[in-house]
Amino acid sequence: MNVIEETAFVNAKIERIVIIGAGHAGGEAAMRLRQLGFAGDVTVIGAEAQAPYQRPPLSKAYLLGELSLERLLLRPLTTYNDERITLILNRKVQFIDRAGKNVRIEGGRVLPYDALILATGSRARTLPLAGADLPGVHLLRTVEDVDAIRANLQPGARLGVIGAGYIGLEVAAIARKLNAEVTVIEAAERPLARVTSPEVAGFFLDQHVAHGVRFELGAQAAVLKGDDRVRAIGLADGGEVACDIVIAGIGVLPETGLAETAGLQIQNGVAVDADMRTSDPAIFAIGDCVSRPMVHYRDRRARLESVHNAIEGAKIAAAALMGQPRPTEEAPWFWSDQYDLKLQIAGLFNGYDQIVMRGDMAEKSFAAFYLKAGRLIAVDAVNRPGEYLGAKQLIQRGASIAPTALADLSRPFKAIMTEAV
Repeated sequence: MNVIEETAFVNAKIERIVIIGAGHAGGEAAMRLRQLGFAGDVTVIGAEAQAPYQRPPLSKAYLLGELSLERLLLRPLTTYNDERITLILNRKVQFIDRAGKNVRIEGGRVLPYDALILATGSRARTLPLAGADLPGVHLLRTVEDVDAIRANLQPGARLGVIGAGYIGLEVAAIARKLNAEVTVIEAAERPLARVTSPEVAGFFLDQHVAHGVRFELGAQAAVLKGDDRVRAIGLADGGEVACDIVIAGIGVLPETGLAETAGLQIQNGVAVDADMRTSDPAIFAIGDCVSRPMVHYRDRRARLESVHNAIEGAKIAAAALMGQPRPTEEAPWFWSDQYDLKLQIAGLFNGYDQIVMRGDMAEKSFAAFYLKAGRLIAVDAVNRPGEYLGAKQLIQRGASIAPTALADLSRPFKAIMTEAV
């Protein structure tokens, strides 16, 4: 894309915006466009049967049965009618015609666009194992996935969780609340190995063990055994984990197929600029499928899987389409609920050279601050909302702060924040 192409698109009249993907990012983008005054046609196309809904509760309150599908929805269906947003659900887009500026939906329908937003999200990695198609083996990505899991996750059930990331540990915590037996299998030597420090990972390991979860760490699932239904997970070392149900939590992959076929630039996801614009000036991309510049970490770009990323991408793309200033970006934020533990994360911890602990792990109330060359780059806060919110502000400012000050429990964190430079 060059400056002339981008200028031509900006100056063109936009009357029809099509959004591919009816997840959090796609639903948010449609609403943001209306809030900013876009009066043209907005159409959202989703492969699932549901209107845009929240995914994080799927492995938490929805799996536990404490949250209904109606409450999972981002907004009531009537809101889309009120805002004149057309939802085309349970349909996949098969092709993007960039030259003709239209998309073809399965069934043959063709929709023209002046601007297109890709919000195709991500898909759960499937288990590359023999037996992965046995009844009782599940992924966890959609409402339908969780409905199928809930039907079998009964008291006394033997659950095998493959993967000890946040999804795997959240599922383990819910399963223990439902009085199921749980074994977690993880190829790394600790849980959460790719997303947090050894100190915080060790804390969560201890908490799960205390609640009766068994772990097979440094272990590789090799085969799923069973006849009419899964009965065991065979390990690479010859061991075996008996189970009635298996949930794979081995990460996700960005849904970039449409973008690749359309010839858009791919870089660990659909590559976009700071305005969420792809290599085609008429096509934007947001959410899990996107690799974008990190304004608070100027030496890198990243692909984030989070509510924050979905919302922020929608805000930025909508502003760009409406010719408005780019919104101020927040530091990345995430969260995880496990038992009575509320983990709140701000920033990206990769590359830290110092960790400072504040609080008491034994009391289940602490914050782990990650610094790089004296600058605060991330925090993991467990049951410490004040430190989470304060650290998030400091990260956004690119602030440096003395480690001794961060660890000083004799002073309120708000007072410590004033010393940051």
